[in-house]
Amino acid sequence: MKYNFGAGPCILPQEVFKEAAEAVLDFNGLSILEISHRSKDFIKVFEETRNNVKKALNIPDGYTVLFLQGGASLGFLIAAMNMAGKHKKAAYINTGTWSTLAMKEAQNAGLEVVEVASSKDKDFTYIPTKFTVPEDVDYLHYTSNNTIRGTQFHFIPETTVPLVCDMSSDIFSRPIDVSKFDLIYAGAQKNLGPAGATLFIVKDSVFGRSSMPIPTYLDLKTHKDKDGLFNTPSVFSIFTANLNLRHLLSIGGPEKMKIINQEKADLLYNEIDTNPNFRGIVEKESRSLMNVVFSLTDETKKERFNQLCDEAGIIGYKGHRSVGGYRLSLYNALPLSSVKVVVDLMKSL
Repeated sequence: MKYNFGAGPCILPQEVFKEAAEAVLDFNGLSILEISHRSKDFIKVFEETRNNVKKALNIPDGYTVLFLQGGASLGFLIAAMNMAGKHKKAAYINTGTWSTLAMKEAQNAGLEVVEVASSKDKDFTYIPTKFTVPEDVDYLHYTSNNTIRGTQFHFIPETTVPLVCDMSSDIFSRPIDVSKFDLIYAGAQKNLGPAGATLFIVKDSVFGRSSMPIPTYLDLKTHKDKDGLFNTPSVFSIFTANLNLRHLLSIGGPEKMKIINQEKADLLYNEIDTNPNFRGIVEKESRSLMNVVFSLTDETKKERFNQLCDEAGIIGYKGHRSVGGYRLSLYNALPLSSVKVVVDLMKSL
C-alpha cells in the first residue's frame, strides 16, 4: 500500500484513474489519446469541462474559461503581458519562490514591478496582511498557496486595481469569489487533473486591453476568439480533469472539500504541535491546508523517521530540495485515512 503525499503531479481519486485508464483503451471506439481535438466527441468533453469549472466555482457571467499549456511558469508571463495597461507597472505580493518567479517574468515583459509586501524577512514563513497598493499600477498579483514554504492566503487582498492570482496549488480546495478577480490561472496537476493543461479564468474586459504587443499564442484574446481551440489542447489532461470535476461536484464541490481539507490539516497540525519530536515552521495563522511543512526537533532522529516513512509506504514526504525538512501535501483526493497513517507513524517515533 502506498500513500501519496507528493506535491504534484499528485493524487487523484481512484475512480478517476480507473475511468481515465479505460478511456485510454476505448473512448467511443478509439483511444482518448488519439481522437481529434476537433471531433464531436472531444468538443462535447471540452464544453462539459468548461461548464463544470463554472459550476464548481460559481463563476458569474462575464468570464471565460480557457485551457492553455505551459503551466503557471508560462502563466506568469501571460498574465503580465495581458494585464499590462497604461502604467506598464504592476504590484506583487512576494511570498516565496513562485511569486518571485512571477515578478521576474513581469520584468521580462517590460513592466516595472513594485513589491508591495514580502515575507522574505522571516524566510517566507508567513503571509503579509498589511500593505498599500499604489493607484498607478495596472494590477495586483499574488500566489494563493505556496507549495514550497507551506503558507496560504486565507483572505482575498482588498484592492481598487485589477486583481490577478496564481491558484495552481489550492484551486477547487475551497470556495472562492471569482468576481473579485480579473484573472486567475492554475496548473492542473494539483487538484484538477494530470499535468499538461493550465486553467485560465479571465474577466472578459481583459481581452484585448493590453498596452503592449503580445506574441500570438500568449495573447489571451487569441484563444477567446478561437473558443479555446487555437491550437491542439491537452486532450487527455482536459478529459481527466473533467472526470475529476464530475467527482468533485458529486460530493458537494469546493464547499464540501473545504470541510474535508480542514479536518485533514487539523489532524496533522495537531500532531506537529503536540509531539515533542516535531515543530511547525509556518506561523499558525498562515499555515497552508494543502502543503504542511515541518521539521524534527532532533535531527539525529532523521534516519529513523525516514525509515519509518519508507516502510509504511509514504510517498513524497521530504521537503522541497531548496528548504529541506518535511512536507506532506493534503490535496483534495488524499483521504483522511492516509493522514491517520502518518500521524500514527509520528506518534511511534
